[in-house]
Amino acid sequence: MAGMKEIRGKIKSVQNTRKITKAMEMVAASKMRKAQERMRHARPYADKVRQIAAHMSQANPEYHHPFMVKHADAKAAGLIVVTTDKGLCGGLNTNVLRAVVAKMKDIEARGLKIEATAIGGKGFGFLNRIGAKVVSHVVQLGDTPHLDKLIGAVKLQLDAYAEGKLDAVYLAYNRFVNTMKQEAVVEQLLPLPEKFEGASDDASAVPARHSWDYIYEPDAKTVVDALLVRYVEAVVYQAVAENMASEQSARMVAMKAASDNAKTVIGELQMIYNKGRQAAITKELSEIVGGAAAV
Repeated sequence: MAGMKEIRGKIKSVQNTRKITKAMEMVAASKMRKAQERMRHARPYADKVRQIAAHMSQANPEYHHPFMVKHADAKAAGLIVVTTDKGLCGGLNTNVLRAVVAKMKDIEARGLKIEATAIGGKGFGFLNRIGAKVVSHVVQLGDTPHLDKLIGAVKLQLDAYAEGKLDAVYLAYNRFVNTMKQEAVVEQLLPLPEKFEGASDDASAVPARHSWDYIYEPDAKTVVDALLVRYVEAVVYQAVAENMASEQSARMVAMKAASDNAKTVIGELQMIYNKGRQAAITKELSEIVGGAAAV
């Protein structure tokens, strides 16, 4: 009976675990809808400002903002890593951190040092474990991204680039594709990319056959300074919003898989318990029949 009691304990334990994973699945599904709605509302503006920034990199304005100037003699490169604060979301963080490691190897192969900014607890812990130089970080963002919390950590990278200390600044995050698929992306934030890596049907996603130029009012410096600040804010906010939508989607899928696996394990343990109980009953009946026959 000790074996039967142990099986009953395992069944109870897995049932309790299944209740937790089922509750987490439902919470993630509720948060996922809000996160996806927030991400989709912000995506058109972010895509448009990236497109304009890509066009400006091909233009020849009378004023060159520091974000538009390339620094060939810089000794380091900046890397902004966006991850989640919590786990239990499948391979979401693993995928983006694998892409980050590949990018770091590529940067180091060019003889440059790495200065990293971590947005999210998982990325901050990973960068510390591998011995990367973390110049700034922000964690515990909650379920809603706030730009005032993000821009402080990112500003150190922007100022270092403007001073010519960084060769480039890269942004790594998970791009939301659909509920079942999230794509790890490492894209160039500064200097301004020469093309917008957005939808494949976008005209700016292919090499331009003509140069871009603009007429600025009231003057180029005022417009370009304001635009590039909005560009950085929009891209960073959108990356965090995409990552949060990816996090809730991945967590919902992971918790659903855990709940289904727990249900399967409960069924298997229940079958083992029933077989053992049936064998015990059969043994008792056999002993009773044998005793009666002996009398």
